[in-house]
Amino acid sequence: MSRIGKTPIKLPEAVSVSLDHDGNVHVEGPKGKLSWLLPNVISLRIEDGHVLLECSNDLRFTRSLHGLSRALVNNMIQGVYSGFRRDLEIQGVGFRAAVKGEYLDLSIGYSHPVLFKIPQEVKLTVTENTKISIEGIDKHLVGQVAADIRAYYPPEPYKGKGIRYAGEKIRRKEGKTVQ
Repeated sequence: MSRIGKTPIKLPEAVSVSLDHDGNVHVEGPKGKLSWLLPNVISLRIEDGHVLLECSNDLRFTRSLHGLSRALVNNMIQGVYSGFRRDLEIQGVGFRAAVKGEYLDLSIGYSHPVLFKIPQEVKLTVTENTKISIEGIDKHLVGQVAADIRAYYPPEPYKGKGIRYAGEKIRRKEGKTVQ
């Protein structure tokens, strides 16, 4: 059995979890609603303010789904209760970002501005023209949006220019030297 899958998930007071007959898990909390289809070999039950997931057999694939399902349900509960946040920083002379309507406008050294369409489920804010904050209830979506924005200009190792995660350390390389 999966050690992660066996761990019970504590259910906060403001969050409700329900399972319909098709195997869809619905989680509702103060920040919103999320749903996910539970695999057939995994069952979910709620006892004493805790959510427990159990697997039907002891096959390797089932054990891996057990831990995955527990982690995803835990992320859903945490997302609707407190939400997730990812911060990005822009480094470089003249590099900046701005939110214009439903687009993020990035000026990152190209001859044209880069426009990124902001998904409906995510709240994106820009402070100081160089700090981007991504917030939402779906952990996967928040991380994917941050990765997509970072992919436009990943930090380069020589001058350190580019878009990086907040607190990310870039290993710098030494440039060519004249002999």
